[in-house]
Amino acid sequence: MIDSLPARLTAADLTCDRGERRVFSGVRFDISGGDALAVVGPNGAGKSTLLRLIAGLLPAADGALRWNGDLVTDDPERHRARLHYLGHQDAVKPALTPLETLGFNARLRGSVPNAASLHAALEALGLAPLADLPGRFLSQGQRRRVALARLLASPAPLWLLDEPTLGLDAEALGRLADLIDTHRSRGGMVLVATHGGLDLGAHATLDLGDRA
Repeated sequence: MIDSLPARLTAADLTCDRGERRVFSGVRFDISGGDALAVVGPNGAGKSTLLRLIAGLLPAADGALRWNGDLVTDDPERHRARLHYLGHQDAVKPALTPLETLGFNARLRGSVPNAASLHAALEALGLAPLADLPGRFLSQGQRRRVALARLLASPAPLWLLDEPTLGLDAEALGRLADLIDTHRSRGGMVLVATHGGLDLGAHATLDLGDRA
């Protein structure tokens, strides 16, 4: 079950350790439907780690993450259903076309793929002419756009984007900015780990540079 919008995501004193190393501690933020949060900091500050923790892929050593006041760890399956996590890997299989990739991903999320919705997602990222081209023939930038199209093919209120601009040209960057703006206008939330280069509009910033 995916929660209806709007919603609120809060973090209180989140701490994460990897092995013997403390990656960050005392992380706090509070965002609601329509908000964007840019997570910044030098390499090694824990930007990717924080997004993976929020996605439920890593445990917190301390602190709490809540959705509308409820601990996300109380119902991790429901939390995973309400988010999209886009990491550094595009997860585009060489033998599958972009259309097949989106359908496969939708089924993984428990959705019944809708052909019109899948085609619309590809169109939004300028990939309609490549819908039936096997992934092995796609460039890095095209594979990245297929990964971004997953955000539209199976909607979720919370987007966690880890350096989403990698491999994108100026036109694709504009398309991504438009997607984020539309998502926020509909009550969605976006957390972006970034070194810059993406127009997020009005947004808050979380600097992990002093959190270790």
